Amino acid sequence: MSSELVRFSVSIDKKLSDRFDRKTKRQGYGSRSEAIRDLIRDSFVADEWHEGTIVAGGISLVYDHHKRELMSKIMDIQHDYHDIIISTQHVHLSHTGCLEIIVVKGIVNRIEKLFNCLKSTKGIEHIGITRTAASNFKI
Repeated sequence: MSSELVRFSVSIDKKLSDRFDRKTKRQGYGSRSEAIRDLIRDSFVADEWHEGTIVAGGISLVYDHHKRELMSKIMDIQHDYHDIIISTQHVHLSHTGCLEIIVVKGIVNRIEKLFNCLKSTKGIEHIGITRTAASNFKI
């Protein structure tokens, strides 16, 4: 599959350019173009999450499995959102600490409700969400 490349120029302040170059080098990009392409793709993903379309992502949470009733609460919540949960993975971090990764796909507000429900559950030590696109867009 071949794609047509388009060249365009961007004028920015030297300090901003230098800072961007340092960041792209630190992140291992081979060129500014690669970094800019990723920034554009990220903006499209953000748009999808704001437009309320079908999206995908991952919710990760860390908790102490010895906390009374916590695992049961987490499982009950997941069952309430079975329609958007694709997969879960449970990892033992230590004798008491667990990491749960929940892969989701669905409408944005439903995913955010699941995230907020888990986030407000007493005993979860940390929770985060990674947002990505569910569509197979070509850029």
